[in-house]
Amino acid sequence: MSAKKRRAAFTYGMTSEQHVADSLRATGWEILVRNWRGGGSELDIVASREGVIRIVEVKARQDGDPLAAVTPAKCRRLTRAARAFLSQWTGKYEEVAFAIALVDGQDLTWIDNAFDVS
Repeated sequence: MSAKKRRAAFTYGMTSEQHVADSLRATGWEILVRNWRGGGSELDIVASREGVIRIVEVKARQDGDPLAAVTPAKCRRLTRAARAFLSQWTGKYEEVAFAIALVDGQDLTWIDNAFDVS
């Protein structure tokens, strides 16, 4: 992939993450962190609302199936990162849920409870 295409993909990804964060805020979620690194991976967005921690993996592709990038290995890395985040976070929560936000331009599709934390 050329440098120009990599920059364009990076910009599209950042714009998509902002779109997802804005959507979460608009529905009452508080964004706790973005692009948190730990546990051997990165959490795109961690949000909280009414005792629920929502860990959001943002997938934006201009071509191809974005969901194909969420492999079992990726889920294991995200789970490790989530455990690392939660072990450091001092806030209270009753539930943790993973969500995948699929972004196609301005279209946003949510897959809630995308996989189990355990």
